[in-house]
Amino acid sequence: MEVSVARISEIFEESAALKNLCRTALAPSIASAASALIAALDAGGKILSCGNGGSAADAQHFSSELLNRFERERRELSALALTTDASTVTSIGNDYDFAEIFAKQVRGLGRAGDVLLAFSTSGKSPNILRAIEAAQARGLRVVLLSGRDGGPAAKLLNAEDVEIRVPSAVTARIQEIHLTAIHCLCELIDRHVIDDATSHFPAKGRSE
Repeated sequence: MEVSVARISEIFEESAALKNLCRTALAPSIASAASALIAALDAGGKILSCGNGGSAADAQHFSSELLNRFERERRELSALALTTDASTVTSIGNDYDFAEIFAKQVRGLGRAGDVLLAFSTSGKSPNILRAIEAAQARGLRVVLLSGRDGGPAAKLLNAEDVEIRVPSAVTARIQEIHLTAIHCLCELIDRHVIDDATSHFPAKGRSE
């Protein structure tokens, strides 16, 4: 089979065009999401993240950047991906229902003032919908990274919640923008934690 170099070029062009569109279209919602995450961390809260498939990888990517580090040295930040504990996920799926795998964790781990960071390219995943409902019932704010028309997930959001909706119907392109949005959020959080002199986070000494 002959590899299509022309199609590869088209994919890059499609991705670049969508990124250029989202550069301005999504900036306000990304900024609002960053503010919500920073407020939670400043108050001693945590960020719970979840998603399915590639979106599960995005949820884990985000939590690892916060708990470990992004691009600069800083203290560890409280973030937890609800996709990583195989025993918990499979026991909930087996004993109850796959749609409950995130919601039960939110109810057990979430506290008022925390944030649920939910990834769904379609906004239709039942386990994401139930996780949002569980988060709202527990007093968590929700940041939803979605695509297409936002789906049922977007309709569940309250006024204080934030949606970062990618204007595309192509899952791969949506996920590419979600990844860029993750990096924007991490950069904005880092700027607050490291550079903002009014940050509530205590300074952490480094051993050389």
